[in-house]
Amino acid sequence: MPKCSFCGENIPKGTGKIVVKKDGKVLYFDKSKCEKNMLKLKRKPRDFKWTASYEKGG
Repeated sequence: MPKCSFCGENIPKGTGKIVVKKDGKVLYFDKSKCEKNMLKLKRKPRDFKWTASYEKGG
């Protein structure tokens, strides 16, 4: 199972979205929330508590 490129959660088979960028990089998203935060708003996942890559402390 692929993991979401933003939040790091497993994506169940038959759900989610795959986005291929112009440079050939493949991004997987489980929710539109993750897709919007990464692509449209250009946010970093490490800044949000609900993501797996969140780093505690400074």
